[in-house]
Amino acid sequence: MIALLRSVVAVIVGYAVFAIPGYLIFRLTGHAPHEAPSVQFLLVTLTSGIFFALVGGYVAGWVAGRHPLAHAVAMATLIVIGAGTSLAMTLGHGSVWSQVAAITLMAPAAVLGGWWRPT
Repeated sequence: MIALLRSVVAVIVGYAVFAIPGYLIFRLTGHAPHEAPSVQFLLVTLTSGIFFALVGGYVAGWVAGRHPLAHAVAMATLIVIGAGTSLAMTLGHGSVWSQVAAITLMAPAAVLGGWWRPT
């Protein structure tokens, strides 16, 4: 039971490492995630999103203490579910660059972070 609880906490903490900085970037700069970004803002958000997803995957594996790759994959799955849901709701109503980037770049980066975490 303790191992299961630790796994759940690990995935949530890893996801928070990814999601909180992303939320703050949009909030503090006043950019809406569903409008077309400037090239500079796009580069900043993509770079930071990939970095924090990578760190989040690593942290998920570290907090879990076992099977780091599996915990990073679980975290990446949360990224894909959230971005996929947002993508489905946004299609035809705004830009979908942030959701596509989360699915294609940030989720794989989270997995890579877990892969880098030694067992």
